[in-house]
Amino acid sequence: MTEEEHKAHEEETERKIRENVQKFGCHIVLIEPDNYLPGFAYSIGLYKNFGHPEIICFGLSTDLLGSFINTTRDLIKEGQQLTTGKSYSDFLEDFDVQFLKVDKDHLPDYMGYAKWFYKSWDFPVLQLVCPDKESHFPWEEKFNNKWKFKQPLLDRSTDFKFYEERNLGVFTTKQVLEGAPILYVYHNEDGDWQFHSSSEPDINDSKLVCLEEIVKIDPAINKIYYLPYGWRAWRESKEADWETEEDTEEE
Repeated sequence: MTEEEHKAHEEETERKIRENVQKFGCHIVLIEPDNYLPGFAYSIGLYKNFGHPEIICFGLSTDLLGSFINTTRDLIKEGQQLTTGKSYSDFLEDFDVQFLKVDKDHLPDYMGYAKWFYKSWDFPVLQLVCPDKESHFPWEEKFNNKWKFKQPLLDRSTDFKFYEERNLGVFTTKQVLEGAPILYVYHNEDGDWQFHSSSEPDINDSKLVCLEEIVKIDPAINKIYYLPYGWRAWRESKEADWETEEDTEEE
C-alpha cells in the first residue's frame, strides 16, 4: 500500500466511524486473529452517545464479538447500565458473561481508533469476559487453562503484556544480562523468543532465562508483545521506537 493509498484508507475509516456513531449509536472495530494473537472487537461511541463505557472483547469469532457490542448497545438503549461484579445472560446462549474495568494502561495496545475519535485516552472501557465450556471464568481456579491466552484480562498485568506465562524460557545472551540494551527481538515460527543486543550474537554467550526477567530488565519490551510467529523487531537504541517485519531469513 502506497502512502497515498494508506492516507485514503485512513480517511475513509475515520469517515465511517463518525457516520456509524451518529447513525447506529456506535462503531465496531473488528480485528481478525493472526498466527499468534486472538481476534478482538471494540466499540467507539457508547461513551459519547450514552455516557456508558466502551466495550472490548476477545477470543471468539469477530462476528460473535461484534454481536456482543450490538447487544450491549441495545441494552444501554433500554436503560441498562452494565457493570462489573455481575453476571449477564443476554449475550451467549446457555452461558453468562461478566465485565471487568479496563486499566487505561492497556488502551494504547488495542484501541487506537477510539483515541483518535475522543482525541485522548480519557474514556472508560469495560471488557466483556466469557467463561469456558464449564462456565468457569479466567480468574477462577477451575478455568480451562487452554483458553488462558484467548482473553487477556485488561484489568491487571500492566507490567507484563505478553500472551505467555511469566516463567516461559526465552533465549538471550550474557551481554544483555550484564546491561547491554536489547535491540533485536525474534519470535520464531516454533514459538521461541530471542532477545539480543547484537544482530549476530555469539552462540557461546547464550543464556536461558524467564520472559518476566527480560521484561523487568527493559519494560519497553512490552511494546512488542504482539510480535507474530516468524517476525522480528529491532530498534537503533534503547530510546528509539521499535520497527517490525516478517523474518524472511528464518525460512
